[in-house]
Amino acid sequence: MQIKEVIQHLEALAPTTYAEGFDNVGLLVGDPDTKVTGILVTLDTLEIVVEEAIENNCNLIVSFHPIVFKGIKKFNGNNYVERVVMKAIKNDIAIFAIHTALDNALNGVNDMICEQLGLTDRKILIPQNGNIKKLTTFAPIAEAETLRSKLFDAGAGTIGNYDNCSFSTDGTGTFRAQEHANPTIGKIGKIHHEKETQIQITYPKHKEKNILKALFENHSYEEVAYEIITLENQNQNIGMGMIGELPEPMNELDFLKHIKNVFKTGCVRYSELLDKPIRRVAVLGGSGSFAIKNAIQAGADVFITADLKYHQFYEAEKQLLLADIGHYESEQYTKNLIVTYLRKKISNFAIILSDKNTNPIQYL
Repeated sequence: MQIKEVIQHLEALAPTTYAEGFDNVGLLVGDPDTKVTGILVTLDTLEIVVEEAIENNCNLIVSFHPIVFKGIKKFNGNNYVERVVMKAIKNDIAIFAIHTALDNALNGVNDMICEQLGLTDRKILIPQNGNIKKLTTFAPIAEAETLRSKLFDAGAGTIGNYDNCSFSTDGTGTFRAQEHANPTIGKIGKIHHEKETQIQITYPKHKEKNILKALFENHSYEEVAYEIITLENQNQNIGMGMIGELPEPMNELDFLKHIKNVFKTGCVRYSELLDKPIRRVAVLGGSGSFAIKNAIQAGADVFITADLKYHQFYEAEKQLLLADIGHYESEQYTKNLIVTYLRKKISNFAIILSDKNTNPIQYL
């Protein structure tokens, strides 16, 4: 198996297309055509982690956080980032970072936090918008149904549940949606002229390359006319944070003690207690202060995140409890998620969970 094949599996879990614009995800170091000898999964890529990969004959490190975040102009070992990259290159070790792509994934970082807390009825806290695309093209009536099927096979119409979407011709050359068909997904519209029909399909943006490939390979025209627009619809399966409910309400202090134990943190920083039970819980792994208002709007009783500043605790506005459990602590189970996923997908060589604690913060 080559590195690029492992990346395909990781992209299926968390497409890097959905990473935040400020982030640096993907293959940061290495050749995608390299044959994999073993995979080491870590939260952070430090020198001790590269050494761990060497000891375990792993030539691919899958890291949550990217070791290279900003541009590097020199490689002379003057800081830990340069030393890590130099050591990895010297030992032919590739580094892949997944970061906010996994933050935004439905079954990613925040779902893992919810899993540790036993939350039910989980939903994305801040759904992304602008990642649903619509393609419009025209095709001869005789080949329209086949083309539509090929586009569906490439990933069109996969936003939500559209299993009942189907189409047929009424004998006059006009395609019509059957009863129960969704008119906005995979729609074949009115005839453009007597020999053509319009085809419209929607798809998640990370499928665009496959969609266009299917269009060009299965269309009979030498030059295919088509239009792609971005829809403003929110994608309920992609986005930051998550909200769910505890099976039973808990007292505020009892809940704070509970999360301190679950996330094994040396300190839980929290806002003013409101003397009301905790039932609805919002979470966002890592630095999540930007989502305080979203948690309030979603009706959360508590918002669990990290890296809150002094004045940001005031933003609770006596409407919910803020709980800062620490950056590392909020994301620590992420590497377990990646290892479990890869072991299900790949079984013919070692996938190792790093045993190195890369938390830079110590507690007294």
